[in-house]
Amino acid sequence: MTRRDALDMFLLSAFWGVSFLLIRLSGEVFPPVWVALLRSVFGAAVLLLALRLGRHSLPPARLWKPLLLVALFNNVIPWSFFAWGEQTVSSNIAAIINATTPLFALLIGLTLRDTRLSGLTLGGVLLGMGGVALTVSGGLGGGHATLHGVIILLLASLGYAVATTIAKRTLGGLNPVGLATTQLGLSSVMLLPVALIGPAPAPLTLTAVGAVAFLGIVGSGLAYLLYYGLLARVSPTQVTAVTYALPVWGLGWAALAGEPVGALSVLGVLVVLSGLGLINLPPRAKPVPV
Repeated sequence: MTRRDALDMFLLSAFWGVSFLLIRLSGEVFPPVWVALLRSVFGAAVLLLALRLGRHSLPPARLWKPLLLVALFNNVIPWSFFAWGEQTVSSNIAAIINATTPLFALLIGLTLRDTRLSGLTLGGVLLGMGGVALTVSGGLGGGHATLHGVIILLLASLGYAVATTIAKRTLGGLNPVGLATTQLGLSSVMLLPVALIGPAPAPLTLTAVGAVAFLGIVGSGLAYLLYYGLLARVSPTQVTAVTYALPVWGLGWAALAGEPVGALSVLGVLVVLSGLGLINLPPRAKPVPV
């Protein structure tokens, strides 16, 4: 990994890590569907510009069904649900709950028999879920989370995992910039009518407008470009290591913003990261008979 790759991974983890705080700040003015819509629109604008400048190709029209499903489960549902859940759950706890996404993806893979279960993998899943449970119990006990909000955030993370499974099975080999542009364009189209018939935003504030603009332009558009650029240069395993940093960034950004960060949240992060580490340990090589 070059210095540029390391810098891009650092920036990507920071951009995605601050997203949880930006979602909360955006939600002070914009209803959840509006947060998801504006995030999609701003992100799509950045990606459309990159698409035109780089002369990337869009996915073929025959793939419209899986493209719609991926946009639904990767953008429409989780982005709306994170904004909804963070109305009653602090952003640092939301960042830790988001770490259940690879755990859900693994469980889906096991259900579909795409993945084989090993002792280390099972231990990693149980450890990761235990870390999330620690965090949630601390949030519920300290008044920084509600059970309703936690369930909504877990469903959002499950949506990410479902989208990953669909994309792996149906959208492999496509131009990544064209795929990301299409995703955010489709999510914008799906979210617009729902936003228009739902609650209107409150009187605008500079903080909320700046938060949702940064969330879309940097946390979605530029982050997608960094992510796919890294995938083109380094291994997927190295890129997925960014997932490990998101709960840490979530705690850090929340603390800087003055959110209370409990001891159980810190402990939960450590346990979740340990579980993810176990899941991603390379399998032991079988001894070769002599």
